[in-house]
Amino acid sequence: MTLEQLAIAFATIVRKEVRRFMRIWVQTLVPPAITMVLYFVIFGHLIGSRIGEMQGFAYITFVVPGLVMMAVINNSYANVVSSFYSAKFTKSIEELQVSPTPNYVILWGYVMGGVLRGLAVGAIVTALSFLFTRLSLAHVGVTVLVVALTSVLFSIAGLINAIYANSFDDISIIPTFILTPLTYFGGVFYSIDQLPAIWQTISQLNPILYMVNVFRYGILGVSDVSVVGSLLGIGALTLALYGFCWYLLEKSSRLRQ
Repeated sequence: MTLEQLAIAFATIVRKEVRRFMRIWVQTLVPPAITMVLYFVIFGHLIGSRIGEMQGFAYITFVVPGLVMMAVINNSYANVVSSFYSAKFTKSIEELQVSPTPNYVILWGYVMGGVLRGLAVGAIVTALSFLFTRLSLAHVGVTVLVVALTSVLFSIAGLINAIYANSFDDISIIPTFILTPLTYFGGVFYSIDQLPAIWQTISQLNPILYMVNVFRYGILGVSDVSVVGSLLGIGALTLALYGFCWYLLEKSSRLRQ
């Protein structure tokens, strides 16, 4: 395929993915926004007013970056896992694979769809947060880089989940039993400095902790972890998952049911 044809194939997949989640925006964009508003009200005002400050910021201001990152993670993952498994279930992915379209274009087309939904929900949640607190970008470059890397990483993870899934029930196992616990224990609602030493050590095994803290550093300028080391680690994990996902698409045996 020529470069122009590759670009057309990529744009077509991305456009399909965007139209898919925009067509049902009441189900894809509104519920996360409502959920985050409830978090802002409950944790920010009702509980936050009793907690006071954390790391020199009002509690609601402290938790907003974590809640935005949580929305980005969940929606990037959910968009790809549901869309790709649906294509696998209806066998339309087989038609796409037998076309001249390379697997890396298919991979990035679906991933970009997940990234766009994740960023869209993240932008909506950020806008709603201004109804409850004031935010400022302490480090714009770090903020953009970490949210982009995180969205790509979890979009790829969602694609891997979809490839291995054998039923629609399988696509909910990882989000329910792995992703949600890791997110809640990823420093969204607290600083790990407040934990006992043993729990600080355990928390440092959670990759979401680094994503949340680097994003919080980009917004507020504070972090519990090394920003540079975290970005390198997130980048390395993203590359590793990308390579594994590309291998699964090339092998393609799990795509046939």
